[in-house]
Amino acid sequence: MKKSIDNHATRPGSIAESHTHLDPIRLLEDLVRINSVNSFYPNGPGEEELAKYIEAYWRQLGIECRRQNVLPGRDNIIAYLPGRDSSKRLLLEAHMDTVSTDGMSIAAWEPTQRDGKLYGRGSCDTKAGLACMMAAMAQLHSTRTPPMVDVIMAAVVDEEHSCQGVKKLCEDLKADAAIVAEPTEMKTVIASKGVLRWQIHAIGRSAHSSKAHLGINAIEHMAELILILRRFHNTLTSLTHPLLGAATANIGLISGGVQVNFVPDRCSIQIDRRLLPGELVADVLSEYQALLGEAMARIPGSEFLMDPPLLVDPSFQTPGESRIAQTSAQTLKRLGYCDAMLGVPFGSDASKIRLLGIDTIIFGPGSIDQAHSAVEYVDTEQVRHACEYYQLLMKEFLP
Repeated sequence: MKKSIDNHATRPGSIAESHTHLDPIRLLEDLVRINSVNSFYPNGPGEEELAKYIEAYWRQLGIECRRQNVLPGRDNIIAYLPGRDSSKRLLLEAHMDTVSTDGMSIAAWEPTQRDGKLYGRGSCDTKAGLACMMAAMAQLHSTRTPPMVDVIMAAVVDEEHSCQGVKKLCEDLKADAAIVAEPTEMKTVIASKGVLRWQIHAIGRSAHSSKAHLGINAIEHMAELILILRRFHNTLTSLTHPLLGAATANIGLISGGVQVNFVPDRCSIQIDRRLLPGELVADVLSEYQALLGEAMARIPGSEFLMDPPLLVDPSFQTPGESRIAQTSAQTLKRLGYCDAMLGVPFGSDASKIRLLGIDTIIFGPGSIDQAHSAVEYVDTEQVRHACEYYQLLMKEFLP
């Protein structure tokens, strides 16, 4: 005899009875119970247990799926739902990994509901969007209602570190449009800033502090450079985008010296520069290289070196008049939500998909303010409405 919904299984990795598969809240609870902290973080197990759950979910429903190996023991799970027009494809994409639980003040893997919110690590970023996409596909399949076009649902690894999952997905991806699940507070996002990170080093000469005149103090030279960079960063407010605002830059890390009685021969900083659509990485780096040249001319005895980028994540923008953006706005209006199209400052897998020329939007329940937080949660009403949104969009989207 099947268990009732009230006796829903709580063992991590287990799959509940078939009628519970269609409930995005119950499905989200199952996903949150599974620790999928990115293995980049200390003690992070990675996504494999969650991947097993999602694979079993699709197979139990009779929905075609396959694994796509990305890294050792880390696979994307890709499911397929045939549509009425098999010449066109819509991609639904969400990441399986979460950030670390360090600093959390609630139980990370014990989903708890109270006051219309569901708490737990990943509940907002982005297992809510993942659960909604999965439940929406399952609901269509159970009612034998084909989507307008073929739908690909990709649950990918490694978004929270180096985006290897979506990069692998993009190697052989063919789609006419895509929706990437991230917490957007139920709004259609058509643009986001890119990220560029790199290091700059000040090179000095070591000496004993009792004879400091024999050395070249790299920390002091870096301090002067930082003031030059700060003045330059203040001018970035002139670079603006109608949806994203101004470009920004932040010096977030600094290190230097060996011990207090040595003149430091090296000091390093790391810069995080947020890029607007249309800005080229090469042009941005050239600006900073020119600043280093000016600084060396102004600071006697100084030498500055710039490393190649540590991270390049492009900005993205999809035309507001694109079919996917328009369908999204119309669907949200039907559900009683705002139909405006917005930009966000954070990065996501969307930028990599957009590089293929695929019209891509970002959409999902929850607020980015709760993502990665000590008390992560998502609004359960938004979860239910997001599931309805994905289902309606799959029924109506036609490129």
